[in-house]
Amino acid sequence: MLYREFGKTGMNVSTIGMGTWNISNQWGKVDEETALATVRAAVDSGINLFDTAESYGVPNGLSEERLGKALQGIRDRVHLVTKIGRWGRRTGQMVPMTTVDMVRLCTFACLFRLKTDWVDIMLCHEGKIEDPSVYLEGFEQLKEQGYIRAYGISTDRLDVLKRFNANNTCSVVEVEYSLLNRAPESEFLPYCQEHDIAVLVRGPLGKGLLSGKYAPGTVFTDSVRSEWYADDKKKAKLERKLAKVEKLKSVMQPGEEMVTAAIHYVTSHPVQPVAIPGAKSPAQAIVNAKAGDALLSEEKRQELVRLTKTEKTAVAG
Repeated sequence: MLYREFGKTGMNVSTIGMGTWNISNQWGKVDEETALATVRAAVDSGINLFDTAESYGVPNGLSEERLGKALQGIRDRVHLVTKIGRWGRRTGQMVPMTTVDMVRLCTFACLFRLKTDWVDIMLCHEGKIEDPSVYLEGFEQLKEQGYIRAYGISTDRLDVLKRFNANNTCSVVEVEYSLLNRAPESEFLPYCQEHDIAVLVRGPLGKGLLSGKYAPGTVFTDSVRSEWYADDKKKAKLERKLAKVEKLKSVMQPGEEMVTAAIHYVTSHPVQPVAIPGAKSPAQAIVNAKAGDALLSEEKRQELVRLTKTEKTAVAG
């Protein structure tokens, strides 16, 4: 496993982390024994950064609870990232994040579920927030008290990131980025590089599509990916992504080869991000971790880009 300095946080982290949304029943049922074994397999494979959120799981918080159990006795060997700002959103009654006390309340609840005295990185989970001042004030207090070591935001929007970094105190951002979603390359990632903001990449496998295990016409039934069928526009977007995956499958094998290529693509970006693919089994965690052993040249990265380009349909005029 390759390790890298994580922006200005002072942390030395594995190039591959593990996202733990997948072990909390929202991506399909996962029993607790398997969930805990998956986390431990990741640790044994060299992964030392784990990402979760207060809202992940059925019920809410299950991801944090399971992660906390799995890391008992080895907490000091890993870096924990969690997020607040969506508690109860999916189940009908959100905690109103209107005061610093609410930021503190949710943070203390995270610490309880994670069975830890501190969180290495706390993120705001409101990706479209207009005024982040309550979070910024709350996170600063929590940092001074030693409950969190660094903080940032999970967002795909550059304007939101800039507002959150208004005081140059944002240390980490989590953004969706993959071969199927290269939008952050134009402005988002260069801004992070300029301001030394560490980057966590969620969705490096395109929510599983880049594993190559799915074909056009696949119907996903889990509560996360079933949203892809909400309307015709989303269905068409899914079919375009699956068409790109088919082009990759014409030159490489589905499974480990495609997973490795997809992860390498994001971790080899000059901003030196950490990819946090999810896993629902020890075997998946081990395959993901193996992708942390090497990086791609820019030439190889661009070759993957060319492979995923689709022909534009000519419009008669």
